[in-house]
Amino acid sequence: MATVVELITYPVKGCAGTSLDRTHLTPAGLAHDRSFMVVGVDGVYRTQRRDPRLALVRPTVSADGTRLTLASAEPEGGRGALHLDVTTSAPRRDVDLFGATYQGIDQGDEAAAWLTDFLGAPSRLVRVPPEHDRKTDGLTPGTTGYADSGAVHVLSRASLARLHTRLAERGAPPLAMGRFRPNIVVDSVPRGRQGADWAAEPHAEDRIRRAAIGAAELGYTKLAVRCAVTLVDQEAGARGGPEPLRTLADYRRFSAGGVVFGAKFAVVRPGELSVGDEVAVEEWGEAEA
Repeated sequence: MATVVELITYPVKGCAGTSLDRTHLTPAGLAHDRSFMVVGVDGVYRTQRRDPRLALVRPTVSADGTRLTLASAEPEGGRGALHLDVTTSAPRRDVDLFGATYQGIDQGDEAAAWLTDFLGAPSRLVRVPPEHDRKTDGLTPGTTGYADSGAVHVLSRASLARLHTRLAERGAPPLAMGRFRPNIVVDSVPRGRQGADWAAEPHAEDRIRRAAIGAAELGYTKLAVRCAVTLVDQEAGARGGPEPLRTLADYRRFSAGGVVFGAKFAVVRPGELSVGDEVAVEEWGEAEA
């Protein structure tokens, strides 16, 4: 039986995730996922590609989304936590995400000062407006907040185990699942029957086209093309060596360009999700890589 073993939401794009026991899956992904974004004074998005210290910002958001806390994960000399009342009524401003223009609601000077001091670069914090209507492409179109592409990123422990085997062959150490910033982590839980469950097969998530989880349903969008964020040590907030991209390039090259690891999904039916929910695959397809 394939089950959900981790649920992670990332309230502020590029910052640390929050592990959950249960959550609501909205049309745009896990509740509050990438609903905030750090931008420069010019409105251009910030991510760990250029600002790896974002990994050390630990955001938490209240269940109703009205309160946001930013805390530092620096081991020593960290800044005090900042508690914000989230505003959805402030004026909108243009923000740039991968060259596309969207709207963001600025969360004020106090949040800007905290992030500017932490990152060492002038920054503002914006929230997705309630009227945000971003369309995502792929096999199953959908919507999302400020995520890179699809609303939900699914990754299996079997896929990570295969990567660890490849890394070991190079004499490289294993990497934490957090390097890949998934929303839903899946594992295979034996039922005492013969035969391997699909989640025991590395990269089986690439072949899922429709899946029911809890009360929700997901539709496959595309493979997750990996970038330099995977090179960032999420605990140190600093870029490391060439792994995992060097090793992934050996066996996970995508014909359309780049290397892939994990799959992106759109939300077909919102609903409640919990750790321990079975992942029931309703439709399979051919892997694209």
